[in-house]
Amino acid sequence: MSSTTVETRRQPRGRSTTVIVLEFLGSMNLAITLLVAVGIASIIGTVLEQNRPYQEYLLNFGPFWHEIFAGMALYDVYSAGWFLFIMTFLVTSTAVCVYRHAPSMIREMRQFRLSVKEKSLRSFRHNVALDLESPPDAVLDRARRALTSRGYRVRVKDHGDHQVMSAMKGATNRLGYLFTHVAIVVICVGALLDGRMPLKLAELTGRLVVETRDIPASQVPAISRLGPNNPSFRGGVELAEGQSAGIVFITVRDGYVVQELPFRVEVREFRMEHFDTGTPRLFESDLVIYDDDLDEPLEHTIRVNHPLIYKGHAIYQASFADGGSELNFNIWPFGPRGVEPVQFEGKVFENYPMEVDGHGNWLVEIMNLEVHNSNRFIDDDGKAVTRHLGPSVHLRLRNQAGESWEFENYMYPVEEEGRLFFLSGMREDATQEFRFLHIPVAPGHERLIDLRPDQARADHMGDPVMGAGPGPTGIERFMTFQAMLSNPEVIERVVQQSVTSGAMPVGDEAMQTQVAQTMGRLLNVFAQGGYDALAHEIETRTPPDQVEQVTDVFVRVLHAGLQALYLEVLAEEGVEQISEADMVFLEDAVSAINAARFYGAPVFFQLADFNHIEASGLMITKAPYKNVVYFGSAMLTLGIFLLFYVAHRRVWVWVKPGEQGSRAVLAGTSNRNMVEFGKEFQQLSAAALGHRPGADTQESPEKTP
Repeated sequence: MSSTTVETRRQPRGRSTTVIVLEFLGSMNLAITLLVAVGIASIIGTVLEQNRPYQEYLLNFGPFWHEIFAGMALYDVYSAGWFLFIMTFLVTSTAVCVYRHAPSMIREMRQFRLSVKEKSLRSFRHNVALDLESPPDAVLDRARRALTSRGYRVRVKDHGDHQVMSAMKGATNRLGYLFTHVAIVVICVGALLDGRMPLKLAELTGRLVVETRDIPASQVPAISRLGPNNPSFRGGVELAEGQSAGIVFITVRDGYVVQELPFRVEVREFRMEHFDTGTPRLFESDLVIYDDDLDEPLEHTIRVNHPLIYKGHAIYQASFADGGSELNFNIWPFGPRGVEPVQFEGKVFENYPMEVDGHGNWLVEIMNLEVHNSNRFIDDDGKAVTRHLGPSVHLRLRNQAGESWEFENYMYPVEEEGRLFFLSGMREDATQEFRFLHIPVAPGHERLIDLRPDQARADHMGDPVMGAGPGPTGIERFMTFQAMLSNPEVIERVVQQSVTSGAMPVGDEAMQTQVAQTMGRLLNVFAQGGYDALAHEIETRTPPDQVEQVTDVFVRVLHAGLQALYLEVLAEEGVEQISEADMVFLEDAVSAINAARFYGAPVFFQLADFNHIEASGLMITKAPYKNVVYFGSAMLTLGIFLLFYVAHRRVWVWVKPGEQGSRAVLAGTSNRNMVEFGKEFQQLSAAALGHRPGADTQESPEKTP
């Protein structure tokens, strides 16, 4: 009978899913990948200004890239879902890494490895083997004194035929690994709790809806509001002097949510100082806190980097803005009705409907008042000079077709090449640079150039220097001149007077009539379209070979008509003796009228006076877990110090009795800075064993028992 032996082999059991997942989460490759991702996201969040209005991003990047960046949530990187997911993954990975390696690190710090073999010690790079006359106990005692005097902790174990002394110092180096990893977890957890993680979760679960409408805060629905018990937030609010608020606005993508405060904050007064260049040097706000828990209101002054801390809320001086300044304008219509201005009062950030004769209905949007304007230029001596331009107003005009033009009008005239001009910049959208119309100031108003911005302070109303008070401002002559040029009846009368007065030698009556008709037609053409319209008129009515000759004649006739019209303006002003400055003004006025066809608006807004109301931009934050982040940062600093500046060093003394004394082996190792340890090992070998360098020293690759 035969028997068959069946050998059953035990199949190796596979690793459990839990082990695989833990190994993946705690792997170095994953940690590096996550840190690189966080680093890239942080670079984007630093380079790309965060949480700005979407309109600014649209203007800066265009519709195509704006949609891509918005879809990737790059405008609010640190609150993006993908960034929060990476941070959560990083915290989990780091925590798993600490969980897996912390026990072995702690054991490494506590174990002295007293079972090391002689052969293993002889394989160390730093080792000395000697035959000594002293007995083993004397050798160990001498080695103990040498090691303890250098800060080593010592343990001894008797193995019967030999004894082993193990010493180590710098074991806290292992704590550096644990501190750095735990610190990353602590910092990330604190940052997530103090960040927008709670807000993001509330939005994902439908408990919070972002408001995108431009409505008063009182009309924001409850689902778009956060109560005062919200654990953490960062929001802002702008308050004009004398205003108070019990809320802040938290920007979320292209909208916002309202965060309620457990108190009210009032800006009693806002102050700002400037450098000589006009740039802000210091700005601060006097605040008043109103709270039912206070016996009396709390008053405090904040400035940049000096916030007020109240009930765990930090109130920072973040910015400044216009608070709805009151403005007085002289509105000068372009055209025949531009002789007298229309008085108009408005406020910054308000919109006003306006009807212009012959141009339909318009909407005036007053956007901003800038009190201090300056630029730097190089003077004739090659020195950089700061020129103060004074206050300016930024406004937008929108017609019935929806077309809009932005304007930047300066209150005071600016000197260029010895002459004064009112500057009015125009652009069709915010992506363009302003193109400035230079409106000349009539001679005799040079006193205006002596004004400085600090003399036009916001708190002085009724300044009589400009149009709000008595006396002309220098713009009246130009507006009267352009009004006459736009009036066909005035042109006809002035042309007839000029032709028939004998001022122009034009021959008989028929020639006078022809010259008068030509001059009147040229003046009307120039008034409608400037020199371009005149050139088009000549090209369409003249054979090509006569264009140059006819152009020369027509330009002289046109200039004669403009001069006659200008003399009529001077006569109305009562000017009897015409100076060279008056004739220079005519050249500048003609240039301005030629350029005005590109101006876009049917009127010119001259800022006559203003009452500057300033607003303080406050940032209010609540970060109860900031101390957690600070603690993590301190732990991270300590961990890095231990890792880089503390070396974990071990030294062993292996001794057994010999024929005439004892046989001793001294060996040591260090996890960093081996050159310095080599020097210390030589000193140890001399102090512990009486060994001098060069005798029986073994050099071999480093090895840890």
